[in-house]
Amino acid sequence: MQARTAVLVTAMTLTMTACASAPEATGSRTLVLEDFFAGRVTARGTFVNSFTGAVRGLSVEINGSFDGTVLTLVENFAYDDGERDRKTWKLTRVGERTYEGTREDVIGTASAYPDGLAMRLEYVVALKTEQWGDIHVRFRDVLALEADGTLVNRAVVSKWGFRLGRVELRMTRVAEPAE
Repeated sequence: MQARTAVLVTAMTLTMTACASAPEATGSRTLVLEDFFAGRVTARGTFVNSFTGAVRGLSVEINGSFDGTVLTLVENFAYDDGERDRKTWKLTRVGERTYEGTREDVIGTASAYPDGLAMRLEYVVALKTEQWGDIHVRFRDVLALEADGTLVNRAVVSKWGFRLGRVELRMTRVAEPAE
């Protein structure tokens, strides 16, 4: 009986760890956040619920500016079900391709750091829910710049080590009109 329990606990631990692990960092070009996000960026993507498989589509328009130290990203979200939201990141550069950040719904400080050519962004959000009020969930994002200039953001959303869902966004810089 004890052997069965040990096997079950080990299997559950491995499953939980695998479920909550961050996406792999891949990319073909070095990502520097202030270079990519200066100006206007559009994104299209999905959130996939790990338990139900439900998919929620979304579009985002991001307006970014960099003052030499702080990268400000104003994100306007439009979900396919009609919900709208706006969030503003303030990412302070603290080293070479390393940042600390805040956003209205982020608990504490977010960390952004290089992972090879890609970047990782890790933070905890106070997610508002109708049923349970605010719940704190962890986001572990990997942002990778592809050869064609598209930035892909893959994130895992988790709570207590259990994967709640995943997000994938494909971002494209919008060319500024010629003067």
